[in-house]
Amino acid sequence: MSTPKVVVYAGPTLSAADVRAVLPDAEVRPPAGRGDLLADRWHPGDVAVVIDGYFRERRSVGHKEILQVLTEGVDVVGAASMGALRAAELAPCGMRGLGTVYGMYASGEIDGDDEVGVLHGPAEMGYPAQTVALVNLRHGCKEGAEQDLVPAEAGRRIVAAAAAMPFTHRGWKDIERALDECDHEALWTLEEMIGSGVWDLKRLDATAALRAVADRPATAPAPAASSPDASTPAASTPEVPVTGISRTQALVRGTRREHAPGRWMSDLDVLNAARLYDPDYPALHEDVLTGMLREFAADRGMTLEQYGTAKLGLDDRSPLPPSLAPWLTEAEAADGAGASDRPRLLMVRVWPVWQSMDWRPAVLDRLRTSERWDEWCALVARADEAADEAGPRLAVPPPVMCANLFMRHWQGSGTSPVAEMARRGFTGPEELGGAVRRFFAYDIRRARERRNTPAD
Repeated sequence: MSTPKVVVYAGPTLSAADVRAVLPDAEVRPPAGRGDLLADRWHPGDVAVVIDGYFRERRSVGHKEILQVLTEGVDVVGAASMGALRAAELAPCGMRGLGTVYGMYASGEIDGDDEVGVLHGPAEMGYPAQTVALVNLRHGCKEGAEQDLVPAEAGRRIVAAAAAMPFTHRGWKDIERALDECDHEALWTLEEMIGSGVWDLKRLDATAALRAVADRPATAPAPAASSPDASTPAASTPEVPVTGISRTQALVRGTRREHAPGRWMSDLDVLNAARLYDPDYPALHEDVLTGMLREFAADRGMTLEQYGTAKLGLDDRSPLPPSLAPWLTEAEAADGAGASDRPRLLMVRVWPVWQSMDWRPAVLDRLRTSERWDEWCALVARADEAADEAGPRLAVPPPVMCANLFMRHWQGSGTSPVAEMARRGFTGPEELGGAVRRFFAYDIRRARERRNTPAD
């Protein structure tokens, strides 16, 4: 079993060096923005520590994507800044909040995003903070009053003046200009003590959270919300509401990139290109899913044949039930010598019915190592070019009609549309048609080019 990974999203509260001083093996990411958690590959038992996140330059990290990661068995921890805010909002769903800032949000003492927001410089400069966090001013004024370094009345005026400004304008000089001269010395004390880290509450919380993660007991990974065997309860997983982010959305968001101005593709689009047009894809699909099934069977102390037979309710004496026969080609169904291999083939073909584990990440891992990956990417780009050229003149039919038109590519004796869709991982015309729609204009263009090409 691989060691669970720890991923920390930080900057400007902590630098990468600060993180690795506490967690040497941690993977350090920039502040979390929308889609960033989904872009990472997670396994049960991994830990995601959200310290910093974007407020302005990018859309903030979403509640639904955090919930999605929680359902995958990941321990999501929030502290200090955006992490503390999201943890206070999602604590009932299983996200863990650590530190004083989290406690302030959770208790209702503070409630605004701007309490922790700061304006900072670019990544290449280490995200230098250009403003001061309001929550740090609150903490500094409290500590200063207790240590007789900042008069309580001056502290209240400083906090009030800073709170009246947008968080992007809370530079030390801006705050100084908003105060009477009698409060300047108190402000300078705050600047020195927060700048040195002594009263920097966000930094103190973030460091303490990392230490808590470093000191966590070595426990078995928490089960994901969906296990390979749907009958296995995920008893120790927090009850998380439906997130609204599907597995498909997670795959798209995690690999989406712009391949031409205004045109985007994801690895899922590349997978669809291979499924639709590569004649060798069915063999690859079968090989990858067979390997996954073999692992499931081994985990239960069974052979793949025993596992498939038990799952499908088959035995050696009875003929193949009519409900399963269409998933095989005529040759596969008639091959007496190959009868023992039918459970494996059927399990691969009816995967979505019997397995809760999404097969697409494993197939994508194989496809990405293929010499043909660039070819499939180029096919997606050509499909988009064809759609642009066709423009509104080409009306793309509904998914089921797209599927029926496209299946002419797979016509052959001794097979059926059900079997051919299943060999490529499609569960039916609706799903196939959904994939075909992006390639519809390209397919029309290919057919036209073939008709206009003279035969040898």
